[in-house]
Amino acid sequence: MTASKSPKAVILLSGGLDSTTVLALAQAEGYDCHCLSFVYGQRQEIELARARDIAARAGAVHLVLRLDLDKIGGSALTSDQEVPKHRSTSEMAGPIPATYVPSRNLIFLAHAAAWAEVLGASSIFIGVNALDYSGYPDCRPEFIAAFEKLLNLGTRAGVEGGQPFTIHTPLLHLNKSEIIRKGLALGVDYSLTHSCYDPDPAGRACGACDACLLRRKGFREAGATDPTAYQE
Repeated sequence: MTASKSPKAVILLSGGLDSTTVLALAQAEGYDCHCLSFVYGQRQEIELARARDIAARAGAVHLVLRLDLDKIGGSALTSDQEVPKHRSTSEMAGPIPATYVPSRNLIFLAHAAAWAEVLGASSIFIGVNALDYSGYPDCRPEFIAAFEKLLNLGTRAGVEGGQPFTIHTPLLHLNKSEIIRKGLALGVDYSLTHSCYDPDPAGRACGACDACLLRRKGFREAGATDPTAYQE
């Protein structure tokens, strides 16, 4: 079998709407995609099952790593701390919410870079967004730019590889409806994705956390049907 001539890329795939769209965009650009997901003690573990299905549907390599971030705590996503509900758009743009997982994207990107070095990939894709991002500091452009510089200073691939790392953020300046429209145009099946921070045991979305509210708003503004099963 002839080896693929396509450039390799590591895609951080959570099983959510944004990262699934990023995977579709990367494949449309001709990348040989290697998806990376994490079991990190999150309460919404259904997203990992969705990530597996999405990667399989896309025909992409999929690696799952375990990180016990729940032992560190500090987040409503990794503890029994209450998940904020029914927040307004202005509240989401305010102080960093309890669903922030300390250093999560920093940790995820570091692992993605380690795997990329082994694969010989210089591209890492992540679905961060600077508009509908619920106030997380590790979704901001300045964080991505600084971390990309760090990778190229502190890795063999960056220092000697001849092809510096690039962190691709194709959704950075898009709102949720624009993201959904892009995904639908590429044939993304959003029924496979999961966004909710606080699903019930059956995996149904709560409909009231920040992630659910942003998702619902996005589909409404995109003029598309949200295929999510909600608890109501």
